[in-house]
Amino acid sequence: MNHDNDCIFCKIVKGELPCVKVFEDSLTLAFMDISPVAPGHVLIIPKGHYPDMLSVPTGQLKAVSRSVQAVAKACGEAFAPDGINVMQANGAAAGQTVFHLHVHVIPRNRGDGLRLHIESGPSAEAAHLEAIAARLRTVFES
Repeated sequence: MNHDNDCIFCKIVKGELPCVKVFEDSLTLAFMDISPVAPGHVLIIPKGHYPDMLSVPTGQLKAVSRSVQAVAKACGEAFAPDGINVMQANGAAAGQTVFHLHVHVIPRNRGDGLRLHIESGPSAEAAHLEAIAARLRTVFES
């Protein structure tokens, strides 16, 4: 399994740094976020080093997705929240601060005061959305 010796999450996987483990399988590790925004805030990572979702092989991403779902279900049972956020960022401009793929699972309750980084803008015109979608479709067609 590939690791980056300077990556804090790789150090956690290798047992060089501690974590409060929630779940582990052969490909993934889930542990408590050390700066939780809500009780039950968990991070899920692949055990191999991949900087972001764009670089991880599909099989590894599937394993991460399975673990994210398992953790989200466990949060639902353990905390009975009103909702659960599943969040993942790719790149500094998107808010990523640790460059090892990780997914946040955050139990939420009405009125908890948490705000997402994403804020709604004005509704876009259909023609504008169609032009953007056309650019994306060309990538899939090539």
